[in-house]
Amino acid sequence: MVGRAGLEPTTFCTSSEKPMVSSLPLENIEDLTERFKDFVLVDLKRGVKTTYEHVYYIRKFLRQLTKPIDMVSAEDIRQYLKGLNGLSNATYKNTLGALKVFFRDFLGMPQVVASFKFPRQGFKPKRIFSREDLQRFYNAFESPKDKALFMLYATTGLRRLEILRLTMGDIDFNTRMITPNGHEGETKKSWLSFYNDEAEKVLKEYLATRKDKSNKVFRMSRDHTRKFWEKTREKMSLNITPQRLREWFCCEMALLGVSDRYIDAFCGRTPKTILARNYTDYSPEKLKQIYEKANLKVLA
Repeated sequence: MVGRAGLEPTTFCTSSEKPMVSSLPLENIEDLTERFKDFVLVDLKRGVKTTYEHVYYIRKFLRQLTKPIDMVSAEDIRQYLKGLNGLSNATYKNTLGALKVFFRDFLGMPQVVASFKFPRQGFKPKRIFSREDLQRFYNAFESPKDKALFMLYATTGLRRLEILRLTMGDIDFNTRMITPNGHEGETKKSWLSFYNDEAEKVLKEYLATRKDKSNKVFRMSRDHTRKFWEKTREKMSLNITPQRLREWFCCEMALLGVSDRYIDAFCGRTPKTILARNYTDYSPEKLKQIYEKANLKVLA
């Protein structure tokens, strides 16, 4: 049997003296994963980050495979997943998700992965940081750039990469409205959000210090971004991250009386109910009115 990927079976020899080796030579693994990457990006319309993760987990699986790909069975998958015991639920979930897309959708072998279920996520009440915690964290920053980055996360509810990818054209400085760059995939959406007067002040201070002409608002390497948070977390003993600021934003806006459907809109989440989907005004004017009425504050 040859699946959708068009991969011909590869035979191999084994002996009792030597361990079995993968039936896929390295170049075949790379060729297969490259075609899988294109399939996820183009056919499934997934984002670059999701595609990268899928390819990463499939490459790990293929490199330990000891039989032709078209002879893989549910038992092979079971034994592989069994070997993940002790790792986090997130790793298990990401691995299984990649395997399901690879065998079910890409290779056309749904029977191989049909019986496997994702682990249930037990509910764990979140601890949301207080405004005082955020103020302590903010005051530990020295540069206007770091302060502006922190304040945009705290007051917009946007995702980590949505802020880092911002260009000057994504911000309406007159209305304080941000329209993030659209996601490449279909699993996440970008709407629009706003930042408050506190963030406006530090953003202007930061932009006034810039000497380059880059169109990007924040020019930061991945390493710089990681150290930006790690250094301050260690200094203040507060595990504050962009995701935790997003959570704080949602909780704080709810306490200020903002409806869930509008909080979802600011955060770029898909509306959950028929009322929210079809009978709610999400115009920029309405969202600005809702945001400003809430009067969100971080530093005050």
